Amino acid sequence: MTVLRSIVLFGLAAVAEIGGAWLIWQGVREHRGWAWMGAGVVALGFYGFVATLQPDADFGRILAAYGGVFVAGSLLWGMAMDGFRPDRWDVVGALVCLVGVGLIMYAPRSA
Repeated sequence: MTVLRSIVLFGLAAVAEIGGAWLIWQGVREHRGWAWMGAGVVALGFYGFVATLQPDADFGRILAAYGGVFVAGSLLWGMAMDGFRPDRWDVVGALVCLVGVGLIMYAPRSA
């Protein structure tokens, strides 16, 4: 149950951070305005809160592992929201990152 909770929290954090960054991008680069940027700032703040809910108490481990989730999530977000089509190297790179997440977060450790 702890691993499932952690995976759900990583997913929620990815939506908040990537979505927040995308909203700011839209506000600035696509000239959609301050409301989009403000929503992005709120989403990024929510991401910071969600990260604290991870069962593991080590900040460095959580953020390092989240980096891999961010890589894969960013590619998925780009596909869904911007029509981005990753090539095989994007996919392989994202899979390598996700393997790293698994090792960092869920590998057995001695006490």
